[in-house]
Amino acid sequence: MGDIAAAFPISRPAVSKHLRVLEQARLVTHHAAGTRHVYALRPEGFGAARAWLDAFWPEALSRFAALAEQSWSEGDV
Repeated sequence: MGDIAAAFPISRPAVSKHLRVLEQARLVTHHAAGTRHVYALRPEGFGAARAWLDAFWPEALSRFAALAEQSWSEGDV
């Protein structure tokens, strides 16, 4: 975790908390290697996240397009 924590401007406890959340969401795994904890991405966990985003994305794009068209027609652009 030290290598991960060093890459971010937040405390080690904050990084640890985020990693626990990612592990609970099944997006990462970890195992102990001596005194170190080694984290790895779980690609299958990202498949579920990708499926959710794929279902969400068309509606979000449609709303964005409608707002952009409305702004364009009102001369706000």
